[in-house]
Amino acid sequence: MLRYVLLTSLLLSSSVVAKPFGNVDKGKLKSSSCVYCHGSNGMTTNDAYPNLAGQNAQYLYDSMKAYQDGLRLGPLAEMMAAQLRMLNDEDLRDVAAFYSEQTPHAEK
Repeated sequence: MLRYVLLTSLLLSSSVVAKPFGNVDKGKLKSSSCVYCHGSNGMTTNDAYPNLAGQNAQYLYDSMKAYQDGLRLGPLAEMMAAQLRMLNDEDLRDVAAFYSEQTPHAEK
């Protein structure tokens, strides 16, 4: 029983002090080269590029990291890798946090 109480306490306390994924304000500043394809708030006007607004931050980070590391392939992979080479892990987390906090809107 004591083991259960300790485990529960540990789980609850870790969620209270959980560090945010990244800094949204810094992410907005660091996303300046992203806006040409993905739009200023993550909503693109070109069907060739995905909308980033409202996506899960971990998913966005993992996707950008995969492009950086040459693990994600496709017609735009080289361009994405070149853009992302300038960013370190903290930058990627900040950009992911920024786009994950944006509200996707319906197309007009």
